[in-house]
Amino acid sequence: MQFTAQAERQLIESLAYIAVDRPGAASAVLERIEAALERIAAFPEAGRPVPEFPGSPYREVIVRPYRLFYRRSGIGLVVVAVWHEAQLPKPGSGGPEQGGVSG
Repeated sequence: MQFTAQAERQLIESLAYIAVDRPGAASAVLERIEAALERIAAFPEAGRPVPEFPGSPYREVIVRPYRLFYRRSGIGLVVVAVWHEAQLPKPGSGGPEQGGVSG
């Protein structure tokens, strides 16, 4: 399992934001994310196709309040973005890997 630089930054920033007021909650979210990543590493089709990007190579796994977007590559799975569930894709953004998110 690999992370793009964008996805790694988004995950770190999200956890840091939570940890400011609730360090225990940030740890709990990270544990849930790690469990979800282990699950999709074992079963890549376990994530659902991304409804906003039909026909794209992306799938997502939801770990509330986050959506983790990933795709297959020659090296296995690559997490390409981590969005808060309140964030919505910008029209015509091309997909989560292009960073097209609002909110």
